Amino acid sequence: MRQVPRYLIIGDGRVARHFQHYFSLLNLSYTVWHRAQSIEKLQESIPQSTHILILIKDHAIDTFCETYLQNTSALCIHFSGSHISPHAFGAHPLMTFHHDKYTLEDYLAIPFVVDHDAPEFESLLPGISNKNIRLDKLSKAKYHALCVMSGNFSCILWQKLFASFEKEFNIPHEFAHPYLRQQTQNLLSDAKSALTGPLVRNDNATIQKNITALENDPFQEIYLSFVECYQKICEVKHERS
Repeated sequence: MRQVPRYLIIGDGRVARHFQHYFSLLNLSYTVWHRAQSIEKLQESIPQSTHILILIKDHAIDTFCETYLQNTSALCIHFSGSHISPHAFGAHPLMTFHHDKYTLEDYLAIPFVVDHDAPEFESLLPGISNKNIRLDKLSKAKYHALCVMSGNFSCILWQKLFASFEKEFNIPHEFAHPYLRQQTQNLLSDAKSALTGPLVRNDNATIQKNITALENDPFQEIYLSFVECYQKICEVKHERS
């Protein structure tokens, strides 16, 4: 008979709250501990748990394990995309977590990227059936850097566009929503051909106008760095062809 998991979720941040909601939707048994609660409650909860999810800041994971989890028989798991821990296995949910909760369908669609030496997913996170794939731990830093650039950095660019539309041009930011939706759809349907604009056209005149228009704006450096990056990408492709 398969063991019924009893989860202990450590932390009270956004990811911890999302997974409390996910587990509630699945009717999985869990308790929660965070630093606003007593150490006595933590010490009572640890022996009753089969799986401990350490959903706190990366730099605090190992210290927490060494301080409180040295003698536990529970399986310890963290969700960091970059951290390598000698005390806990990594299982990174490849998703961005908003302050609003998601639907069960949304949670079930989250893929996990799991340390290559972790137990089978059914044992690592029993009770959930999410897609998962293994990654060598030595590759985690670059994997996570790519996630940050694509998700977080692109968010900064869209925030800049929305804010500038409204503050500088008196254009409601909703006017850009169809553009964002279509760009996202183009990436999902055919990522290799999704890039458009002056870089692809090699339209140096427009590129220079864009750069000049961004004078005294910190985003001018971002534009310049992308131009340089794209040129290097093209050079590499040319050398390989």
